[in-house]
Amino acid sequence: MYDWILWFHILSFISWYAVLFYMPRLFVYHAENADNEGFVKVVKVMEMKIYKYIGMPAMWATLLSGFYLAFELGFKGNGWLHTKILFVAILMAYFFSLGHFRMKFLEDKCTKSGKFFRAYNEVPTILLLIIVAMVIMKPF
Repeated sequence: MYDWILWFHILSFISWYAVLFYMPRLFVYHAENADNEGFVKVVKVMEMKIYKYIGMPAMWATLLSGFYLAFELGFKGNGWLHTKILFVAILMAYFFSLGHFRMKFLEDKCTKSGKFFRAYNEVPTILLLIIVAMVIMKPF
């Protein structure tokens, strides 16, 4: 059963990361084309669907399968797992911040620039490097 849950966890994680990488790109386009009403209308729908219908289920699938795997491994003596969980918590905060920005855009009240979202898009990459390093190298 462990291998199947691990398989599911990896697929969920990849799906969640697709959203984490794509949402800030949509925000770049949204911020830089705020005066194009037709474009903004389409982007708002895209932002909602990717966040609500892909991001949320993928996040929950990743978390639930991850908790199962963590309990199977055991928490004691696995400092790398504690570190990984910490960075996953930061990743969740980032994901919910995307939801916050999505709502600001929905209300036409987001004042962040496309340049900001280009930089903000680097956050999940840095977290990915740390999380994957913890899993593969198990440094603690």
